[in-house]
Amino acid sequence: MSQTFTIDAVSRNDKGKGASRRLRREGMVPGIVYGGGQPPRMIATPHNKLVQHLEHEAFYSSILQLQVDGATERVVLKDLQRHPAKPFILHFDLQRVADTDRIRMRVPLHFLGEEKAPGVKAGGKIHHAVTDVEVICAAKDLPEHIEVDVSGLNVGDMIHLSELQLPEGVEIAALTHGDEASHDEAVVSIQADRRAKAAEGESGEEEAGGEEE
Repeated sequence: MSQTFTIDAVSRNDKGKGASRRLRREGMVPGIVYGGGQPPRMIATPHNKLVQHLEHEAFYSSILQLQVDGATERVVLKDLQRHPAKPFILHFDLQRVADTDRIRMRVPLHFLGEEKAPGVKAGGKIHHAVTDVEVICAAKDLPEHIEVDVSGLNVGDMIHLSELQLPEGVEIAALTHGDEASHDEAVVSIQADRRAKAAEGESGEEEAGGEEE
């Protein structure tokens, strides 16, 4: 069952860097909500509450409930600005969505069956080329994550974007371009352990050297 996230916010009227700095000193994060055929609206939410939400992976790829001055809107997180050196959120952007709106969002990948994969049992190493993908879908079809089953992979095998099992109504943004093949990148693969190979090579050289003597 998916988790519901609610952002409690208040409207703000002051603009500019000075106003934003004052909000941050008060423990608030300035933000903006836009889209949905309505004018953009400046808002602010408590920093500690927002940070708690951000600890959940699903928050980044879920339809969120935004409550502002008693009214509720459905939104998605579109942008987040963090302080470059301190653990502070500087600003956030939200986009209003309706169930039928087609949106583009990045969704995390969950890799399943890694320990069961024949390639891993044979000493290979899992290589995650990407850990999330951009999808296009109706807001109501937005998945919190996409599962990637690697339990059947051998050393040298890989899974490409086109091989991902997607929920109904969801498509990979990269594969909507004209030349799909050139954008069908590898998502995950099992590669031979180079250190093990090197050790085998050294062992072989030592044995060969011993025979020559």
